[in-house]
Amino acid sequence: MSTLPKVAWIGLGIMGSPMSENLVKAGYDVTGHTLEREKLDRLTAAGGTAAASVAEAVRDADVIVTMVPASPQVEAVAYGPDGILENARRGALLIDMSSITPQTSVDLAAAARDKGIRVLDAPVSGGEAGAIEAVLSIMVGGDQADFDEAKPLFEALGKTIVRCGPHGSGQTVKAANQLIVAVNIQACAEAVVFLEKSGVDLAAALDVLGGGLAGSTVLARKKDNFLKRDFTPGFRIDLHHKDMGIVTDAARNVGAALPVGAVVAQLVASLRAQGDGGLDHSALLRAVERLSGARV
Repeated sequence: MSTLPKVAWIGLGIMGSPMSENLVKAGYDVTGHTLEREKLDRLTAAGGTAAASVAEAVRDADVIVTMVPASPQVEAVAYGPDGILENARRGALLIDMSSITPQTSVDLAAAARDKGIRVLDAPVSGGEAGAIEAVLSIMVGGDQADFDEAKPLFEALGKTIVRCGPHGSGQTVKAANQLIVAVNIQACAEAVVFLEKSGVDLAAALDVLGGGLAGSTVLARKKDNFLKRDFTPGFRIDLHHKDMGIVTDAARNVGAALPVGAVVAQLVASLRAQGDGGLDHSALLRAVERLSGARV
């Protein structure tokens, strides 16, 4: 019998499916729940167990992981008679790996404490590729003892794993991450259009830029998206729009100016308004092309 904790996994989307499967590969007993039948079938094919409800998934779990799109979904699976807090056993550890507002994480930790359930907020960065390859960056908020207990599980999912402070800290760092990523993608998109309109060999240009100070993980991960105009979602514009709302609101609350971030947030919002919300965030290239009168 495995001595590893039993895991309930709620949310099997673009990120959640490969992450939960990596836990199965690492020897964890994973029971998952999501709304899509095909995602449950995928988990069972990988060696996990499907549950028909949140309550069923969490009832016997030592660790519960949530990976859902935003704060409303976290609240929907956490609260209420059929939610995590009413059905998980006392002493369980709830790890929310969604990207939500810091205040939602703080409130969840307080509500869970009353039920004898411990909480970590542990959002991730690295996109679908990072989830598949188990090389995610994981930024964690919560108590040190709970972080130490969860560290082996995190190590099956990512490579850079850091406790950033108390509850909500992980989400604050993730908001900063999303700000940096959005601004970086926007800069790359503008460079791509500039280079193409100048008649430069784009593939060669991106190769040499990637080897210098302009190089970044964003450029390395998204280069093929730009070259092939392949915007199959690894991280959707809709979700980055949500995240830019989180960071601009949080920055306003603490009195931090985000002049460039505010502009990029509007560009993300405009792309979404033009019907591109379901595309990968590298589709910011399309917005620059539209503004430049180039092909879309």
